Amino acid sequence: MATPAPPTIKTSNLTYTFQDQSTGVSNITLSLPPRSRTLLIGANGAGKTTLLRLLAGKRLAPPDTIRVSGVDPFKEGLEGVTYLGLEWVLNAIVRTDIGVGELLKSVGGDVYPERRDELVSVLDIDTAWRMHAVSDGERRRVQLAMGLIRPWTVLLLDEITVDLDVWSRAQFLGFLRRETESRECTIVYATHILDNLAGWPTHLVHMHLGTVKGWGPAEEMLKEVEEKSGEEGPLGATGNSRLGELVLRWLRDDLRERGPRSQHKRGPEGWSYTVTGLGGYGFEPKGPSEEN
Repeated sequence: MATPAPPTIKTSNLTYTFQDQSTGVSNITLSLPPRSRTLLIGANGAGKTTLLRLLAGKRLAPPDTIRVSGVDPFKEGLEGVTYLGLEWVLNAIVRTDIGVGELLKSVGGDVYPERRDELVSVLDIDTAWRMHAVSDGERRRVQLAMGLIRPWTVLLLDEITVDLDVWSRAQFLGFLRRETESRECTIVYATHILDNLAGWPTHLVHMHLGTVKGWGPAEEMLKEVEEKSGEEGPLGATGNSRLGELVLRWLRDDLRERGPRSQHKRGPEGWSYTVTGLGGYGFEPKGPSEEN
């Protein structure tokens, strides 16, 4: 049996254009190593969701622009790659009158009992719950357990902890850290919520208007906060972590660079970016904008 390839993520001048010729992402080059935990950082509309969907093979990228664990995720399959994003959290079955035990069994809970039990404990799940009678936060805990029971080598997360309380989220992030520290796996996580993330990422990627403005090891990029703290007030004066301060400054500078949204459209004139169908994308007049 061949030795599995290391769970690396590499893109080379990745550009993706939607069918209406608007640009999703442009000239993105990244190289994320095995066992890394990468945060995708950027304002709403920065292109984070598009990038994650390309890495997951849910959109066809140009040839030789993406390699996940050494292969093209669209052409050569996605064994070991788990993507938890918009269409996954909207799955209607988790709102029906069905038991948690049934759902966990349906996704391999009996095959991986140790992982199942660990996730039930980490996410504080009651296996006696009926899914139509729980809160959104409790439902999201069950969904996370369902998505992660089967071992993965590359995990792509698109803002999937928004409904969790602070404690549950901290426990979940701790579980993900232990995964990357105990076995060969890699995580890319797009989020706007920075609670409990101080010290969690190994790498940061700063996205803006479909491009990557900067990326690299987290500690190197966080030095920017310390270097600028004397210029813009003492470090920690706002109550944020170094990561929080860095992200605030990135988003502030991005906003200044971009200007009002009405003056900068990546889509056709007078149209706005929307989510359609099961996580697809399109443009329609005066619709709501995409969040990522």
